[in-house]
Amino acid sequence: MTEMLFRQDAYAAECVGTVIGHTDEGGLVLDRTVFYPTGGGQPGDSGRILWSGGAMIVATTVKAAESQIALVPAEPQPLPPLGTKVQQILDWERRHRLMRMHTALHLLSVVIPLPVSGGAVGEGRSRLDFDMPEAPQDKETLENQLNQLVDRDLPVTEDWITDAELVANPNLVKTMSVMPPRGTGHVRLIRVGHDRDQVDLQPCGGTHVARTAEIGGLRLGKVEKKGRQNRRVYLHFDN
Repeated sequence: MTEMLFRQDAYAAECVGTVIGHTDEGGLVLDRTVFYPTGGGQPGDSGRILWSGGAMIVATTVKAAESQIALVPAEPQPLPPLGTKVQQILDWERRHRLMRMHTALHLLSVVIPLPVSGGAVGEGRSRLDFDMPEAPQDKETLENQLNQLVDRDLPVTEDWITDAELVANPNLVKTMSVMPPRGTGHVRLIRVGHDRDQVDLQPCGGTHVARTAEIGGLRLGKVEKKGRQNRRVYLHFDN
């Protein structure tokens, strides 16, 4: 399996890894990586890798078989052989924007406390789909509440619970369309705030900023009707 260094430190932008496999689609599998694979509505990381006598632009990162992670080249090319040491260099600016936006979507689910039926994280615009029969009447108030949570500079931390604990606490799951991955015996939770200042706690495997003030200003975008019971709410960086 691939050691997921982005879980240990979401701010790690470089590391050395060893090639342990090639996928049938032309991807490169390493023993350890800082590159986050597509999942949970968050796009896979991009960047580049270097090795003695070669280099590769990484277009995206995906999950592969047997708990492995594959780096996908921007175009087909000869890959470094098994056992090669490679230097991984993340497109940090892009990743950081995704971290900020993913954390912002957690805050959006706080100010709109309804079940989430879908979502997607983007660099400048993201969305959550809510089980919401009618569109919000006062977007300005929601936007103010959202930015107040950002300005409170709340800590963003992680906890782990067992699969059984998640089953016993189904209210932790806000997303209706995608259930948290199970089977490994434990589930990762993202907590926003602490003790009396806690505002959110839910299962999530994505990368997040350390404090909400790092998100920056936010702006609510349009609200689209996506069925009788669903409304899609867009979120933008206010810059």
